Amino acid sequence: MTRVKKAVNALKGRKNVLRKVKGFRHGRSTKERQATEALFHAGTYAFAHRRDKKGDARKLWNVKISYASKEIGTSYSKLIGAFKKKGILLDRKILATLVEENPETFKKVVEFANTITPAKTVKETVTK
Repeated sequence: MTRVKKAVNALKGRKNVLRKVKGFRHGRSTKERQATEALFHAGTYAFAHRRDKKGDARKLWNVKISYASKEIGTSYSKLIGAFKKKGILLDRKILATLVEENPETFKKVVEFANTITPAKTVKETVTK
């Protein structure tokens, strides 16, 4: 077997790893082994926090809707319950944007949801 030296390929790999860890602190920005370890951890955190970001957004929407519903005179849970009983299919993201950008429209939607309906709900009448 002929002898294979890694020269160019090994340098390429090192260069790529060290380029990605620019700005990391201490040995993680200069030492190859620590840099690769730091990259593995960074990737794991990035993956997990992309999921967390979605949950954080939903929490923010809930807070906005709750605050606006209390100003109108109802609670968040009663409002969401009324939406489900009426069959209103607005998700929390849309409701939060309504609260921010069109508060009058949000009030109209809440008033519609809080109006008393007969024994049959809107959803039941649609399915028949």
